[in-house]
Amino acid sequence: MLINQHSLLFDGSTNPAHPKHIGSIDPHCDVSEVVRDAYNMAKLLCDQYYMTSPDLEIQEVSANNSKQPIRIVYVPSHLYHMLFELFKNAMRATVESHESSLRLPPIKVMVALGEEDLSIKMSDRGGGVPLRKIERLFSYMYSTAPTPQPGSGGTPLAGFGYGLPISRLYAKYFQGDLQLFSMEGFGTDAVIYLKALSTESVERLPVYNKSAWRHYQTIQEADDWCVPSTEPKNTSTYRVVT
Repeated sequence: MLINQHSLLFDGSTNPAHPKHIGSIDPHCDVSEVVRDAYNMAKLLCDQYYMTSPDLEIQEVSANNSKQPIRIVYVPSHLYHMLFELFKNAMRATVESHESSLRLPPIKVMVALGEEDLSIKMSDRGGGVPLRKIERLFSYMYSTAPTPQPGSGGTPLAGFGYGLPISRLYAKYFQGDLQLFSMEGFGTDAVIYLKALSTESVERLPVYNKSAWRHYQTIQEADDWCVPSTEPKNTSTYRVVT
């Protein structure tokens, strides 16, 4: 992030597509616009694989009752990545769980701006997942879709297993989060939490201090009762004090 920001700021040029960006940061990021961009790209992939895709319904709610589009200071590429991955998952689940339906239920997105948080909730009717699998969905290399075969051509819709964990990593980078709430047999709500105030969007960096240094040092393993980690001690050198 720092290298990219430095390069964009000091390479002496301006991105003609985004002239108002400060490096990779958009001081007036239109959240709903990014939602639509991510939806349209995911829709292209979904149409390519299934020849159909669910519609999108967007609703905005602001705590100050403003009629203006909701905007925040954020990195649009980070937000786009999170939304794109969520849309792909929601579309795949919706299409596959309604194969016999003439009309697919829409994917509903609510953008809510409060005093502290900017929340984006994406709701689908894709059948949901069991509770025991929720945390597993955030594990790298785990996917409910089959792994794409090399040389199959085209951009895979799912199956690599790193979309959700990386998306949550993006959300947490600036003190946010990404959570899933699923009802098996009905659908899933995915919620992205971001900071509404740019002053609170502090980059989350790993702390390396004396305590962390001890944690990363090699720890002496405890003796195993069948394979001892150290040589047996010579008990003849020890005396019992009475």
